Amino acid sequence: MSTTDIKEMVREKYGQAALRVKTGGSSCCGATASSGCCDPITSNLYDATQAGQIPEEALLASLGCGNPTALAMLNPGETVLDLGSGGGIDVLLSAKRVGPTGKAYGLDMTDEMLALANENKRKAGVENVEFLKGEIENIPLPDNSVDVIISNCVINLSSDKDAVLREAFRVLKTGGRFAVSDVVTRGEMLSEIRKSLLLWVGCVAGSLEENDYRAKLAAAGFEQIDLEPTRVYNVDDAREFLAGQNIDVDAIAPQVDGKIMSAFVRAVKPHSN
Repeated sequence: MSTTDIKEMVREKYGQAALRVKTGGSSCCGATASSGCCDPITSNLYDATQAGQIPEEALLASLGCGNPTALAMLNPGETVLDLGSGGGIDVLLSAKRVGPTGKAYGLDMTDEMLALANENKRKAGVENVEFLKGEIENIPLPDNSVDVIISNCVINLSSDKDAVLREAFRVLKTGGRFAVSDVVTRGEMLSEIRKSLLLWVGCVAGSLEENDYRAKLAAAGFEQIDLEPTRVYNVDDAREFLAGQNIDVDAIAPQVDGKIMSAFVRAVKPHSN
């Protein structure tokens, strides 16, 4: 599959997800529209307190695999950038944590998601938020301008993760933190899962192996790299997100069970020597 194919499929699917939310439905990042949709990956990520701080549409549009705003350390006055901000849930939650002296940017390439995010910003009445149109491989912000980068199950969707991590390193200030939720794999993944374009959009096929993720962060210049599993998926979970892909889950169960997980990935841009 080409980079263009992946990018256009992601753009189309996430645009459709935004439109579904605006017409009263919920989003779905997977290939099927079964009950729970992306469950178990996207279910129960935000508690009632967080959900109460944002418009319902921001929660419905969430296509994440974790809750970076709960795990990342955010301080008043800091500048935060969310890569692949979707309907804006993590940007709006971050904006409240960095306060009026801070700033929260959201970056997304999908017009429909940006429109939804700006509507959610208006409903939330949050001023210190700005949504930018662009691609995570080419971040439209200057060097050394961001204190914290967050992302929620988006980097795995890129076909050029090295470029994403280089860009993240570039825009972070020295001492800046990389704190993202992502789907990763443990050990080699079956080729039949990797080759499915729809599963790429569904957060699974494009996932990096955990040691490969660490190596790519180090190559980009990051230090203090840590990868903490937050959910490890079993065979029944795999059956949910492999449904409709003509894959015999039971036959491949030993190669799938426990090898796909959501993780919180941390790293730091070191101070220059």
